[in-house]
Amino acid sequence: MAGAAGMLPGSVFGSAKKPSDMYEIPKFGNVCLMHMTDCHAQLNPVYFREPNVNLGIGPAKGQAPHLVGHHLLKHFGLEPGGIDAHAFTYLNYPEAAQEYGRVGGFAHLSSLVKRLRAERGDGNSLLLDGGDTWQGSGTAYWTRGKDMVGATNKLGVDIMTGHWEFTYLDKEVIDNIHDFEGEFVAQNVSVKADAIFDYEFTDFEGYDEDSMLAFKPYTIKNVGGAKVAVIGQAFPYTPIANPGRFIPYWTFGVQDERMQQMVNQVRETERPDLVVVLSHNGMDVDLKMAEQVSGIDVIFGGHTHDGMPAPTVVKNKGGKTLVTNAGSNGKFLGVMDLDVKGGKLRDFRYRLVPIFSNMLEADAQMQAYIDQVRAPYKQQLEEELAVAEQTLFRRGNFNGTFDQVIVDALTTVNDAQISLSPGFRWGTTVLPGQAITMENVLDQTCITYPETYRREMGGAEIKLILEDVADNLFNKDPYFQQGGDMVRVGGLDYVCEPAGAMGERVTNMTLNDGTPIEASKKYVVSGWATVGSQSPGRPIWDVVADYLRDQDGVKISKLNSPKLKGVEGNPGIADYPLPK
Repeated sequence: MAGAAGMLPGSVFGSAKKPSDMYEIPKFGNVCLMHMTDCHAQLNPVYFREPNVNLGIGPAKGQAPHLVGHHLLKHFGLEPGGIDAHAFTYLNYPEAAQEYGRVGGFAHLSSLVKRLRAERGDGNSLLLDGGDTWQGSGTAYWTRGKDMVGATNKLGVDIMTGHWEFTYLDKEVIDNIHDFEGEFVAQNVSVKADAIFDYEFTDFEGYDEDSMLAFKPYTIKNVGGAKVAVIGQAFPYTPIANPGRFIPYWTFGVQDERMQQMVNQVRETERPDLVVVLSHNGMDVDLKMAEQVSGIDVIFGGHTHDGMPAPTVVKNKGGKTLVTNAGSNGKFLGVMDLDVKGGKLRDFRYRLVPIFSNMLEADAQMQAYIDQVRAPYKQQLEEELAVAEQTLFRRGNFNGTFDQVIVDALTTVNDAQISLSPGFRWGTTVLPGQAITMENVLDQTCITYPETYRREMGGAEIKLILEDVADNLFNKDPYFQQGGDMVRVGGLDYVCEPAGAMGERVTNMTLNDGTPIEASKKYVVSGWATVGSQSPGRPIWDVVADYLRDQDGVKISKLNSPKLKGVEGNPGIADYPLPK
């Protein structure tokens, strides 16, 4: 497996020989493709804990990316207990985080990108951004993504696609793409047929009236003497997972038939040496697409935040496709060096490189830019609200400790019996003993539809919500998955059988005191991030901040993670439930 994945001598991961400098990445071949994704607007270094629950159901059981902890280390041939184990797993997280420090940060990433570009030589590399770049921080929200457009321009991103980018207003999306100095590609976003006479963006250079595609579907780049085609694949379920009212003209979808047509067209008309898909499908969807669509050499994927040390090699009727996923929050840079000659990919080397801010010097120009765009908001961001007495994190299929802070805030501040919070996969980590700042709260909650609600729901409605999200998460067909994790709950316990049938995964629902939830009885429920219409309440970050200001130290007394059935022996779960 290691050989097939390109983990050959010279790679930090999976080789018997380690260079003294983990950022010594030997040049190989003639084309270098660097890939970042899902940074969620984190300009400065952060802490980010990997999940201890990432369940694979059905054929996905035991397959990447559904591996955690020691199972992941064994699968990829990584040694336990060291820096690699810390980078890719949750194991011994608080202690290892104290030892190795923060990860990510655009200034440190910029230093590595500049170093790799210089080592590969002019014209021999591309920097690809898989999206979820303009959202996830207070400054991105306040500047409507402009701070991140400026940062990616300084970083030198050549090509990007999107997802959370589309949660700004359509006019703002178009304006940001105009300001972006690279190219925005998405073959699966069309203009609605019934909107054509009202369409406001006919002068946008990416719009094609004949195909009705809203954005440029692909681009051609000459890299290292090879002709490289990069096709964009935006998040397919944007108007379902996020408010469609912000982007009323556009339709999305997996569109694998059109992808096959696009690949065929590009190969026939452009005669590229290499065909790459820059995707925001999520890794499971990418794996299925790689089986369905032939003629793609590499898929650089995002959305599900899976930090995979090596690509998965997928066989299809046209040959093989490499499928990668490069983590999140600016924590990793994927580096794929390829030998491309005679119109084909001959060989490659791949490394998913952790960005440790203690081990990479900050690029001075990028850091100056970051300081400048943050300066107007510095006082608000740095407000200290409380102190964490345990690791506060989000990532995982079920409630994380920071998620519990959010749902506890909703039940307490809004005087509710039950609270619901989306299973977003973005959100940074706070270590024990650290102050919880307003910036930390915004990192967990900062979206363009943050309004909260408080209303009565019947027990049957609450169960329906849980079942719907569970089917989205655990459906055996990846094309029915939308990414994200299980809705987080407060004041509510239940039993979940992830491999159960649709509508039968959630049972034994009770309030915190053990009182059974009755289907016909009404309960006061508080939540946020409604997709269909705007809720009437205050932004979630104000609710959470009010709650934290009343706490001295924050330690979760009860984690409303469900009891699980049928997951014994699944390598996508470990150390569950989390200790209180």
